[in-house]
Amino acid sequence: MTLNFWKMNGAGNDFVMLDNRDLSLNLTGDVIASLCDRHRGVGADGLLAVEPAEKDGDFRMRYYNADGGEAEMCGNGARCFARFINRLHDDSLTCVKFETMAGMISGEFEGDQVRINMSAPHDLKMAQELSVAGDQLTVHSVNTGVPHAVVMVEDIDSVDVRGWGAGLRYHEAFAPKGTNANFAKVIAPGQISIRTYERGVEDETLACGTGMVACALIHHELTGAASPVSVRVKGGDTLRIGFREVAPHQYEEVTLFGPADFVFQGTVNV
Repeated sequence: MTLNFWKMNGAGNDFVMLDNRDLSLNLTGDVIASLCDRHRGVGADGLLAVEPAEKDGDFRMRYYNADGGEAEMCGNGARCFARFINRLHDDSLTCVKFETMAGMISGEFEGDQVRINMSAPHDLKMAQELSVAGDQLTVHSVNTGVPHAVVMVEDIDSVDVRGWGAGLRYHEAFAPKGTNANFAKVIAPGQISIRTYERGVEDETLACGTGMVACALIHHELTGAASPVSVRVKGGDTLRIGFREVAPHQYEEVTLFGPADFVFQGTVNV
């Protein structure tokens, strides 16, 4: 069949966007993976589909990694999803609420920028000493909608993102589902630079929204840096992560603010 799609990116994290409000699409994991293939398909880090809400949201967000597997949440994807919904409504909305596997998410629009109110993070663990790809690393971790490991580094440019990233992604400490892996360097108090290896993509991506949130919270845990924290990603963008610590190691009102850009619209045979 011929499939209508839109291509979007959030800080370089790119997505195939589908309108499935009528539930007419029932794509298999193999088809989704083929659409995300950068050589034989549209090419993307993941696929997002708009579906009707099941409970209290305005819509439901379905997110699939590039390997075709469904994932709980994607921060950059959520910003693109919110702006995509607004485009389907002729840019007439000021905010939108949508359901994800990680909980209810809301988005607010400021031009081509979107502020996402994230679900509350959980499972925070600090300073695990792990053997990764032959090296001993101090690893912090937190679930910000999906699981993330965070390693603080001195030189962000020379990090072995693929080697350490894959080692962490499949490490027994994060079994059975695995984890995303982030490497962060402090630029100044409240400012960090990060690189991310994404589970499901199985490679470094230019940005990862939930990874930015994870790194910002770990930066706060280690240094006491105030909200918001500025996070620069591999793609060159700098995004802002806001939060409120309501108790030691517990956070609410977590937000992710940054771009969500349309690239092109097209059709593809599947």
